[in-house]
Amino acid sequence: KVWLDRGSGKLCLAISANKGLSITGVDDRRYWNHILTEESRFSTVAYLQHTWWFEVEGEVDFPFPAGTYSLFFRVHLGRAHKRFGRRVCNTEHVHGWDKKPVQFQLWTSDGQYVASQCFLKGTGNWTFYHAGDFTVVDGNSSTKVKFSMTQIDCTHTKGRKKLYIMSVSSMYRT
Repeated sequence: KVWLDRGSGKLCLAISANKGLSITGVDDRRYWNHILTEESRFSTVAYLQHTWWFEVEGEVDFPFPAGTYSLFFRVHLGRAHKRFGRRVCNTEHVHGWDKKPVQFQLWTSDGQYVASQCFLKGTGNWTFYHAGDFTVVDGNSSTKVKFSMTQIDCTHTKGRKKLYIMSVSSMYRT
C-alpha cells in the first residue's frame, strides 16, 4: 500500500508480511500462523510460534520520487488479544531474541548497500526497527529495493513474534 502521510506529506509504502514477503517456513503451521488483527492495515499478520532459522526477504520495484528514504521493519514481540474489551499482551513465551542480534540488509538497483544489526526488545508493543536508508537520485525511473531481516543461529530457538512488514517494513521519504 502506498500513501502520503497527512502530517508530513511524506511518501509511505507498506508491504504485508503475509503477501509481499518471502518468509522461510511460513507455510509450515508448526512454526508460523497467519492471524487476524485490528493492529495491522492488512488485517492479518504473520505470527511466529518458534523457529531455529529466521529469515525474511522482500523486494519492491517502485517509481520513488527523488529523495532519501528509510526502511523499517515493524515487529511485535508477544501475542496481543482482547480481554474484557481491553488489549492485553501475553509475553510469557517470547524467547531467543536476546541471544544474538537480528541482521538487517538493504540493496538498491543502483548499487547502494546497507547492513545493520540489533537485538529485538520491547515486548508487548509494536516497534519499528530501522534497516537502513537509501537515496533516489533519478525520480523518473523505478528503483528496485531488496531487503532482509535474519537471525540464523541454530543453537537456540526463537519465538512469539508478530511480523507486519516494511511494516516488517515502512519506507518513508525523509
